[in-house]
Amino acid sequence: MFSKSTVSAPNDDTIISLHNLGKCYRIYDKPHHRLMQGVLGWRKPLYREYWALRDIDLEVGKGESIGIIGRNGSGKSTLLQLICGTATPTNGSVHVNGRIAALLELGAGFNPEFTGRENAYMNAAILGLSHVEIEDRFDQIEAFAEIGRFIDQPVKTYSSGMYVRLAFSVAIHVDPKLLVVDEALSVGDARFQIKCLNRIKSLRDSGVTIFYVSHDVSSVRTLCDRAVWLDGGVMRLNGSVFPVTAQYMEYLFDASETPVDQPATAVDVNIVGELEPMNRAKPVNHWGSHLGSIESAGIHDVLGERRDAFHDRELLEVRIAFSVPHGAARDTLSVAFSIKDLKGSDLIVSSSADSDVVRFDGHTDHYEARFRFENCLNTGQYLLVVALEERAGATIQYYEYIEGAHYFSSVQSKRLFGLFLPSIAQEMHALNGAMEMIR
Repeated sequence: MFSKSTVSAPNDDTIISLHNLGKCYRIYDKPHHRLMQGVLGWRKPLYREYWALRDIDLEVGKGESIGIIGRNGSGKSTLLQLICGTATPTNGSVHVNGRIAALLELGAGFNPEFTGRENAYMNAAILGLSHVEIEDRFDQIEAFAEIGRFIDQPVKTYSSGMYVRLAFSVAIHVDPKLLVVDEALSVGDARFQIKCLNRIKSLRDSGVTIFYVSHDVSSVRTLCDRAVWLDGGVMRLNGSVFPVTAQYMEYLFDASETPVDQPATAVDVNIVGELEPMNRAKPVNHWGSHLGSIESAGIHDVLGERRDAFHDRELLEVRIAFSVPHGAARDTLSVAFSIKDLKGSDLIVSSSADSDVVRFDGHTDHYEARFRFENCLNTGQYLLVVALEERAGATIQYYEYIEGAHYFSSVQSKRLFGLFLPSIAQEMHALNGAMEMIR
């Protein structure tokens, strides 16, 4: 039996309060079973129960920014619908304190026969603005949406990007206490997405509570202070954004059927004997069977200085100092690193297992691996992942894995495009009769 939802009033600083929240759907195998259920009532259930959400307890304070992550079907959109009131809970309580501006599925709340102007007025009125307030803000709404003359065309003629532009513009101009954004922004062009994200940041900084759903871990880390990981309708983790998203990325990595081995960058690896303390202030993911084996890790310049910013195409050197884990087989031991962007994507990956010359057969248990390569990363922020691996079988086992051992920036002196900036030889040939090279 479905239990009745109750509402509990939070204090003034609590914007969202969820207690024991659950949503169950009845799945009927045949359409007429729904009608028969109404006749038979409880005596013979003709449906299967599907719990999209179970036992969700969450409180969100004023000015917090919460990122909701999880795979498709994990319950993210259902949670937003319950918060926004477009779906009713099966059990538990939902309380929202203040005006909600929500950007859920594409075109939600728009009448396709109305013009953009009419839909903007209607949505703003539904969200609580008076006609005078809408008049005062309409020029700003129209300017931000950037849809030009289409503002007076029926929205059924709009592209998906135009839908999002107008819906988002209305949402941010109604002075919400809570802004709820689902994956709808993903259909916009890249320039407008950046514009939206910048506006979300400014709203967050002004004290608006942000509830943000995205598959893009990078944007969640950029916009949010806290992350909630939903998995199969239950809350798997709730905490600071970097540790939660790191665990989520690890989960996706483990669940992937993609082979773990990836093409390695050409590097120079040397085993030497110097050790130095590692800054362990910011690792976001740290696990393995022999924690503490990695004694230091960082990215250095050619003079050996550990730095947080590198320019143009200077040489970089990843240094990883470690002790051979107790009981490890040295012939299958490897040390590896990865450079990731803030989305969690591996950009540069290399392992001593890729080299035929690196051996751990010295008369010591302490080594330092050095991987040297040219900085080919465009301007941006990146993080270093380091690991000690056991390569005895087809599946890599980890003695220790540290994500975020070193955060650093790449700064290019010129404005260039693309993620990687390899050295590319350029030539231009004039083809006017006989071929002539222009130097």
